[in-house]
This record gives sequence, C-alpha cells and structure tokens, in this order.
Amino acid sequence: MRIHERGLIAGLLVLWLGACNAAALAQARATITAQYPHDPAAFTQGLLIDNGVLFESTGRYGQSMVRRVALESGRVLQSTALDDVYFGEGLALAQGRLFQLTWKAGIAFVYDPDTLKRIDRFDYRGHGWGLTWDGQHLVMSNGSAMLQLIDPADFSVTDVIRVKENGRPLDQLNELEYVDGEILANVWHSDRVVRIDPNSGRVIGWLDAQALRAALPDKRANINVLNGIAWDAANRRLYLTGKNWPRLFEIAWPPEALDRPD
Repeated sequence: MRIHERGLIAGLLVLWLGACNAAALAQARATITAQYPHDPAAFTQGLLIDNGVLFESTGRYGQSMVRRVALESGRVLQSTALDDVYFGEGLALAQGRLFQLTWKAGIAFVYDPDTLKRIDRFDYRGHGWGLTWDGQHLVMSNGSAMLQLIDPADFSVTDVIRVKENGRPLDQLNELEYVDGEILANVWHSDRVVRIDPNSGRVIGWLDAQALRAALPDKRANINVLNGIAWDAANRRLYLTGKNWPRLFEIAWPPEALDRPD
C-alpha cells in the first residue's frame, strides 16, 4: 500500500471516530417545570440552593455581593457586599462554609452561610469564574478548558480536569454545578449547559436551554447570558437563570432527550 493511501485511510478513520463520538453525545432539551421571580439587577455569577434557600454571588465592580434569596418570591433575605475593587464570581458551599471567587483579584472569600459574615480568605493564581463542590474537592473554572480541583482547607490545587468535546478542548467554561456524578457547566455566550465526566474530562452531553430565553417575559437589552445552575439534591430539582434575567427556571431532571434523525 502506498504511503499516501495509508495516510488517506488514517485520515478517514479519524473522521469516522470523531463522528461516532459526536453521535454518542447525549443531547437533551431543557423542559421548564416552574418559574420564579429573579432580581433583574443581579449579574448572576454563582448560584446554589441549600435547605430550600438560594445563595447567589453577583458580579460587576461596585455591585458584587453574596446573598441569601427566598426561592418562591426572589426576595433578598440577607446580603454582604464586596468592596468596590472586587468583581464577584463563582460560589460553592463546602464543609459548612461558603466560598466566593473573584474575577481578577485572585482572592476567594469565605463566609458563614447562616450569617454571611466573612470568616476567611484565600489567594489563588489566575482568574476565577465558576465554582462547585463534588463532595471531596472544590472544582473551579477560569474560562479555559481546564477545571482545577481545590482543597478547601487551604485552596491549593490538587489536580486538574482537561475538558474535551469530541476530542477537542472546550473552553469558556463558566458557572459549575455537580449533579449525580457529573459536572454541569455553562458555556459563556451560549444557551447550552454541557455535561462533563469528571473522571475523564470528556463532554458526555449537553442541555439545550434556548427555551428558557424564549420564555422570559420581556426581551430587554440588558438581559445577558445564561449563567447560574443550582441543584437541589434532596428534592432532585435543577434551577437555571442568567445574568440580569427576571426569571429563575426549574428544569426537569433528567432532561428530555432530543429526537435523533434517522
């Protein structure tokens, strides 16, 4: 067999394997089961729910804060503002403490979740975007295709997860949530949520959330990107919202699979 023929066959094999991987991705659509008010002034960067109460981290300089929010009404129950030099980012609850990232400052603030009193802080390198807790580690995104596993005791990096979709790095990973052994991630400037296998870093599926944007009561110019995932493990409910969105959506989980063409 000639060399160029072997090269052609090898190239076709790579394309075939890529097509197989793409077909293997679990594609699903977000089905709305309930809607709740959400503060349209909130530039949502991190979201979680614990014992029926939402915790939210908001961004923008001079507007960043961490707060407790009533799910049903969207009313802010309690808040702690960041100094104007900090841009709030991802939020996670781990071992009885709330951890809030900052965008460029390289500082993670730690709070008592009952009082929102700041009780500690840690330094880290690079940008902070999304944050979640997998039961053993904090998992942090920074806008790249790499997720960092963080020891909550000292905020040291213990390992990394390199995220790939169909064999290619998937960057712009933003807000994170750990759900049933998967990491869900918003992809910046996209109305989809990717599902990541934390053991391999492989994207195993994605959730099409375009229906949420379509269901917003108005289409004001300041409505920003989809960002904000909260998982209520006790009641098995998933919540999604966006930056400056006036609604928080409850989503059916597991999601409805999209029909595949024959």
